[in-house]
Amino acid sequence: MGLFDFIKGELIEVIDWVEQDKNTVLWKFPDKDANIKYGAKLTVRESQTALFLDEGRFADLYEPGMHTLITDNMPVLTSLRSWKHGFDSPFKADMYFISTKQFTNNKWGTPNPIILRDPEFKQVRVKAFGTYFFKVADPKKFFLEYSGTKGSVTVSEIENSMRDIISPKFAEALAESGVSVMDLVSNYSELGEKIMPLLQDDFAPFGLELTKFQITSTSLPKEVEEFYDKMTNMNMVDDMNKFTQFQTAQAIEKAAENPSGGGSEGIGLGMGMGMANMMMQNQQQQQQNQQQTNQPASGGQTKTEILGLLKELGSLKEAGILTDDEFNEKKKELLAKL
Repeated sequence: MGLFDFIKGELIEVIDWVEQDKNTVLWKFPDKDANIKYGAKLTVRESQTALFLDEGRFADLYEPGMHTLITDNMPVLTSLRSWKHGFDSPFKADMYFISTKQFTNNKWGTPNPIILRDPEFKQVRVKAFGTYFFKVADPKKFFLEYSGTKGSVTVSEIENSMRDIISPKFAEALAESGVSVMDLVSNYSELGEKIMPLLQDDFAPFGLELTKFQITSTSLPKEVEEFYDKMTNMNMVDDMNKFTQFQTAQAIEKAAENPSGGGSEGIGLGMGMGMANMMMQNQQQQQQNQQQTNQPASGGQTKTEILGLLKELGSLKEAGILTDDEFNEKKKELLAKL
């Protein structure tokens, strides 16, 4: 290989970045200490920005497109180098590519439970988890304030950095909202919208934009969840007598399926008898209530029959068969029999 070929091999003529890893945010072009040829071609693809450093100083920023590296296309670098009349010699610069696309489904969570004052449980511990989207909104600021001269920056690095910022902001917003833990699920979207601008104030200094913030789940201490389950079951019961009978029948069935000798047999028998007595008492009480309702009133008519007549009178009045005076007179007569 001749001297000319050696010199030509030391000059960079084509500069571009084909992303191999979708989680890479910043990538340094591997120049291997080679110089860039005057007139080299720089390709910046969509969702990318190219950033040039000259001797450690920010020089130029290139948006998507094909760029020929000549004096006219490098105004900042030309000014730094004092190339007033152009140049045609190779030059040395560090080149970084920054991805400007959205990075989705980044995870966040509260490492420790948040202690809250709750209107129903007074005080409770809550853990929360979710996702967020972000992108690099200001490549220069991102480089200067976050990445520095690192060879690459990945999403996981940013995710780890932001986790300690997100958790306390979420705790503040949740405490200020005053939402009961019982109503957290129905307020996920509202809380997310409230927290997002607070977090953006912390993302912006690094040149990052938070584009979406979501709460996906919350968890409570075991004892609170058990109490909530009991409350839910109680709300599902309309007839407490039926509920008691059902619970009693289940207990008797379990006792029958698990017989044992000795003292425990007597205990099981005693519990069974007690439950049976409870069922009989409930049934007797219901029968007495039914009998009182159907007991004949004065005149040989039962209360149920009198109430039925009153309903029929109301229908006759609405149909125009009875006048108001006739209806009121008959109504007074029937009510006197109750």
